[in-house]
Amino acid sequence: MKTAIIILSDRGEEIARKIGSEMEVEVFSVQERKGVVRVEVLGEFVGENFSRYSAWIFIGALGIAVRTIAPYLRSKYMDPAVVSIDSTGHYVIPVVSGHVGGANDLACRLARCLGAEAVVTTQSDKAGLWALDVWGEKWGWKTEHIGPMNQLIASFVNGRPTALLLDIQDDATAEMERTAPAHVDIYYRQEAIPEEKYELIIAVTPFIYEFNKPVLYYRPKVLHLGIGCRKNCDPVGVKEYIEGDLKRHCLSAAAIRVVATIGLKKEERLLHDLAEEWGAEIRIYLPEQLQDIELPHPSEKVYEVTGVYGVAESVALKSAANTDLLIEKQRACVTEGNQFTYAVALDKVAERGGFIEIVGAGPGDPELISVRGKQMLERADLILYAGSLVPVELTYYAKAGATVRSSASLTLEEQFALMKEFYDKGLFVVRLHTGDPCIYGAIQEQMAFFDRYGMRYHITPGISSFLAPEAALHSQFTIPEKTQTIILTRGEGRTPMPEKEKLHLLARSQSTMCIFLSASIAEEVQSELMQHYPPETPVAVCYHLTWKDEKIFRGKLEDLAAIIKEKQLTLTTLIVVGEAVGNRSGLSKLYSGHFTHLFRKGKEESC
Repeated sequence: MKTAIIILSDRGEEIARKIGSEMEVEVFSVQERKGVVRVEVLGEFVGENFSRYSAWIFIGALGIAVRTIAPYLRSKYMDPAVVSIDSTGHYVIPVVSGHVGGANDLACRLARCLGAEAVVTTQSDKAGLWALDVWGEKWGWKTEHIGPMNQLIASFVNGRPTALLLDIQDDATAEMERTAPAHVDIYYRQEAIPEEKYELIIAVTPFIYEFNKPVLYYRPKVLHLGIGCRKNCDPVGVKEYIEGDLKRHCLSAAAIRVVATIGLKKEERLLHDLAEEWGAEIRIYLPEQLQDIELPHPSEKVYEVTGVYGVAESVALKSAANTDLLIEKQRACVTEGNQFTYAVALDKVAERGGFIEIVGAGPGDPELISVRGKQMLERADLILYAGSLVPVELTYYAKAGATVRSSASLTLEEQFALMKEFYDKGLFVVRLHTGDPCIYGAIQEQMAFFDRYGMRYHITPGISSFLAPEAALHSQFTIPEKTQTIILTRGEGRTPMPEKEKLHLLARSQSTMCIFLSASIAEEVQSELMQHYPPETPVAVCYHLTWKDEKIFRGKLEDLAAIIKEKQLTLTTLIVVGEAVGNRSGLSKLYSGHFTHLFRKGKEESC
């Protein structure tokens, strides 16, 4: 759905044009204006089209906007967003549907576009609190509540004592932990909550709990339901039966993420109906994908028919990447001759417990770590950082009480033992590598350990050090019609290079080349490169880029070895070779007035 703009004043035309350059809009006015659709009677037009647009922007007097929309307002859950902008373009005011309809967010976006001030009056926004009525939507969670929603929100925004239960973990719960206001206490187990202390409980969980206080439930999509059935099983009543059984097991159907089965059943109507009803993903597995799944109740009879010892259990466990079931295989029949089985598992990644985050630190400057990477460091119970490559200043983001260790003197086995010690206690571990951890980060062997022991981990990418010289050298490494390729490689030192990746072979392209870990063999690197690059090719030797002691030395390829020897450069030195270094010739067509693309039609070139 589009956004409608209503111009109520002459000065509103310029404002509407600015907005139209940033977002898709349709512009209307009761007066004749060039490029604007004229309407006869404003109130009638708005009434006839109010629900056709996701948002309405009135440019002019706020009072006119209020009186125009007033007869057509129903509820904040149904009304479109309405925003008013004064005729000077200085103030942007959400009028209705601030949270649910998105008027607050729209007002902030418009304010940024116009260089204006967004006048947001919603209390939670003014106080920097979570918008409880739309918070779940932000993360794809279903929202359920015991007690009137308005009262729950009022308790929260008024700072009443609140317990937050997080018995699963993901990026969203990590953000809630990081941004929890002072009147919110965090718990990870329901039984640990002293209910008498609180007026409100917020629970992010797939489980149904008995509380004696008003409760706001967020249902994250973390349940995997495996299903098997007779051929052409009638789906009538099955959804209701399973939901009833889930409830008996204190699980919410709103948390179902996946409905899974085997290939033999992939066309069953039951499967597709359930997935559609629950808004769940369908996953299909072949028998050979399930052979390593250990089942609590294997069936030889089922194996004879399907090739697996249990359909519902095996696909639930496979889909969830788990080894334990929340609901073991259940046999049921709602209508005669329509037997089915099901089992439920919790997404392994969502289980609260130990976790390892491999984080790319960026090139060195603590301010160049990603926002997510910084958040991981702030959250970590253990930070194990590559001490010879990562500035210690990056570890200053650690929270009070966190353990910070350098891996410089540790063997791989010692590093793993330290991380596992914290992991086994259910704690959060950050393994901090320089640049992007997947580029010369030596993380493959660590992940092999994690995989062997079934440990959960994730990678947060970082700004690779090859990107830092682009900025430091004021250079664009891809130049139209000169070089469109960047090669990341290293010289052959103690680590052999694959035969097809010898430097002299890569040099044939004369692309922009970023050479890591090779300062100690500079003469060999220079010799190989000069087999194809001209001697006068620009080079830059970059030491500790973005660190406090950063050094950059420019020259020609024929002088590369001499530069490195004279400056006594060894570790954390990156060599950049190619015409792109310092280049200022060659123009991109992207911003040419004659170039047509998705957002702009080019002008015809004159002869």
